[in-house]
Amino acid sequence: MSLIHSTDPDFRMCQISFDTLLAIQLEAEERGWATRWSSVDALRSQVKEGSVVLQSLMREERGGVVRAYRCLLLFSTVDDGDSGGVATIDLDPARFESLERLDRDPDVRKVLIRMFSLASGGISMISKK
Repeated sequence: MSLIHSTDPDFRMCQISFDTLLAIQLEAEERGWATRWSSVDALRSQVKEGSVVLQSLMREERGGVVRAYRCLLLFSTVDDGDSGGVATIDLDPARFESLERLDRDPDVRKVLIRMFSLASGGISMISKK
């Protein structure tokens, strides 16, 4: 798999519905992809219903053709009130291309990239001094 950079044409950030995430999970299960939840029930036990933000992270190519996109997901968690989670999932290229983009404006893209970077590295609430 090769990393997708913010300047690559297949870099994108999207907001998806919970139902779309469930459909992506089912597609990943059908294809036997390892980067997914173990089941829809497992996903439901961790991801709170609502919108999810997705960022392309890597592409898997075979023979010059993209087989799958590995994406980061940023979502509200079920058990932690207002806390969020970050996980990865693989997407079929056709599904990936069908998602509506949030990142068409360069300034918005920079902010969203920074948010995902912070979320992936870990965010903690702090007390101000």
